[in-house]
Amino acid sequence: MTTLTERDLRSLERPGLYRIFKPLDPEEPLPRELLLAARRQRTVGRREQAGALWLPGLVAIMVLAQVENLGWLPSGALICLLLGALTVFAFRRDPK
Repeated sequence: MTTLTERDLRSLERPGLYRIFKPLDPEEPLPRELLLAARRQRTVGRREQAGALWLPGLVAIMVLAQVENLGWLPSGALICLLLGALTVFAFRRDPK
């Protein structure tokens, strides 16, 4: 009988583990929990980018209106134009 060292007991390559747990199948589909977790940790998309650009754009328009002495109508039109452009950008589908 072979003697087991402490390193062998901590190793994940023990033959006893393969009797208990079968190796993972690469062709097996992901479980539902992993799919939901991947959806929660998605990358930054168009909506998030538009939301992040809204405040700097608004501040830039307000500074421009103050420096150029624009009235409330051109300033409001620029703000509406910014809101419309960012909304179109956020909800436009990616060309494939």
